[in-house]
Amino acid sequence: MKSILLIGLGRFGRHIAEKLNELDHEVMAVDKNEERVQSAMSLVTNAQIGDSTNYDFLKSLGIRNFDACIVAIGDDFQSSLETTSLLSELGAENVVSRASSDVHEKFLLRNGADEVIYPEKQLAAWTAIRYSSNHVFDYIELDGEYSIFEITVPERWVGKTIGMLDIRKKYSINILALKINGVLNPNISPDTVLSEDNNMLVLGTNSAIQKCFRI
Repeated sequence: MKSILLIGLGRFGRHIAEKLNELDHEVMAVDKNEERVQSAMSLVTNAQIGDSTNYDFLKSLGIRNFDACIVAIGDDFQSSLETTSLLSELGAENVVSRASSDVHEKFLLRNGADEVIYPEKQLAAWTAIRYSSNHVFDYIELDGEYSIFEITVPERWVGKTIGMLDIRKKYSINILALKINGVLNPNISPDTVLSEDNNMLVLGTNSAIQKCFRI
């Protein structure tokens, strides 16, 4: 269980609160809108109405006691930037801020954010890759170079074992698990035979995966 400070309870912030609640983390939520705070009370451990750009208010929350501070403000660039900067100044252990543009992302990183979440950009990339190919079912970007793809077994691989294919050596790609009828099976070995009803979770560089599976 972690202690999280969540600042901003708009649609994005509320979704974060719902998931953190589901994961049983302790959450202190902050928003200057009373109605948003009241509606989120059942999802968080504690909540306060306040201005996160106010130094004294933020300091009163005991910023150093939180494992992570998430700035989910998306509709006010100045407030997001000021809040991020103040959190860093107050000694926050990990500041994660939401960006709504490339410029916003750069400024946040320069002004105290340890990490930046850019939901529109990240989801756009996922959507483009997922729906531009008939054999890609999911996609997780780990960094700018490596990703995990859920992908169908190529026809030319059906009936062969993972060891026979030796794709780690040939393509620098690792098969992490198989999904069979929607159920994930991580217990694979070189003797595991691939079938046409399998999906694979593969890890590799974006260029290697795109080349291997012709994405």
